[in-house]
Amino acid sequence: MENTNYTLHKSQDRGFSNHGWLNSAFSFSFAHWYEPTRMGFETLRVINDDIIDAQNGFGFHPHQDMEIVTIIFEGELTHQDTMGNKEVIKPGEVQRMSAGTGVLHSEMNHSQSKVKLFQIWIEPKEFGLKPSYEQKYFDSKKRFNTFQLLVSPDGRNDSLSINQEAYISRITLKEGGEVKYKKLGEDTSIYLMVVDGDIIVDSYELSSRDALGVKGKKTIELISSSESDVIIFEIQNKKTN
Repeated sequence: MENTNYTLHKSQDRGFSNHGWLNSAFSFSFAHWYEPTRMGFETLRVINDDIIDAQNGFGFHPHQDMEIVTIIFEGELTHQDTMGNKEVIKPGEVQRMSAGTGVLHSEMNHSQSKVKLFQIWIEPKEFGLKPSYEQKYFDSKKRFNTFQLLVSPDGRNDSLSINQEAYISRITLKEGGEVKYKKLGEDTSIYLMVVDGDIIVDSYELSSRDALGVKGKKTIELISSSESDVIIFEIQNKKTN
């Protein structure tokens, strides 16, 4: 019998920050917002829901030993790093940067409109590796009522590869749609976030930017009350001594 544990995180209970040019919501403790009960979900450390104003952004800053995934919803973001990459990330595209031994990068909005994105940090499986970078476009038509794999440990199904036993999938559910998500990994847990819409997950009602952590269950059921955009993070459990 499965020993299942659910953790509900409502949108309004996240941390919030407004710097004028940057408006952010933090799923887990970040920057000035510290909540000891929200230090991450297993090896998932950060989900920042960012809006960056036109002609603004993050100048060069360092990262080390972290898997960083960026999902763009609206606008364009220019990424530049000390590995020699300079890329524009557009809606539908996903970026993965493994910081490894250390990298500097900048993320700038050079356009005349806002950029809306999720930035996700996942603790790595191995430390001290050479930094690396990937970026891919994912066709939204291929996730209508089916799970589209964006990130995986081995790059399966044309996904981005990550240095961790972690899987990120996205689905657009039609109104009244019902699907089951079955875990791809073994020692993993699920953290689901609704980007937009309204769904029920194992009797929990979720709306835009609500999230649900599920531990100890291999399969969850999603039922949509309206057309909904959902991201599922399947994350390696932290090792315990």
